[in-house]
Amino acid sequence: MSNNAIAIENTAPQYGAFELKKLYPRNFGMGLTIAVLIHLFLIGSYIFIQSITKEDDNNIATVRILKYSEIGPPPSLDKNVAQQLAVSAPAIKPNIGIPKPVPDAEAPKEQTIATQAEMNQVAAPIGEGTGGGVKITQDLKVEAPKDNSDMPDMNAFIPVEKSPEVVKGVQPVYPDLAKRAGIEGTVYVKILVSKEGKPLKAVVIKSDSEVFNKPAVDAAMQFVFTPAIQHKAPVMVWVVVPFRFKLNN
Repeated sequence: MSNNAIAIENTAPQYGAFELKKLYPRNFGMGLTIAVLIHLFLIGSYIFIQSITKEDDNNIATVRILKYSEIGPPPSLDKNVAQQLAVSAPAIKPNIGIPKPVPDAEAPKEQTIATQAEMNQVAAPIGEGTGGGVKITQDLKVEAPKDNSDMPDMNAFIPVEKSPEVVKGVQPVYPDLAKRAGIEGTVYVKILVSKEGKPLKAVVIKSDSEVFNKPAVDAAMQFVFTPAIQHKAPVMVWVVVPFRFKLNN
């Protein structure tokens, strides 16, 4: 068996301390350049954001709250009239009293101011005359007005909780002329009932024959009602009562 030596060529690139020293300046320069660029980008971004924020602060509107007395008159509708401006009057400085020394003989006597509790315990006097008290001379009697100013309108709506009820009804007198002529019919009378339940006024609103109008009104004025009630108090109200005139065969 022969001893043959085999030589193998190393084709891999050589890499060691010499190569590292050779590549160090290039890698260091690239890293330093990248770091500088990153810092410049961050600084520029910060400056840009600050400039935008300042512009927004300058655009904020300032609101001023005015008093009603400081507001001037509204503009005139006539364009030829110049608008008047409200001019505030100069403020007047308050007068401050300066104490001056006086002799003891001219000085006023010392006074003690009563407390709130002491003032509440003092009863108001009742005297005669005007001022300083109350004087009751006689009982006052309130009478209902004699005019018709407080009477409700005939066509007005009057709300009531309880309507009037007939306590006493009166039959109308049949006219002789209608009897002889054989006339029959119905008359609707609107009656204004007072707070005491008495008729104040009667008006014919519908009638089959005018001959029955007067007897129907005369009978309506003799009716007696219970007063209408609203809010637990009597009120005046209009009611309609029909009067029928019919002959007995």
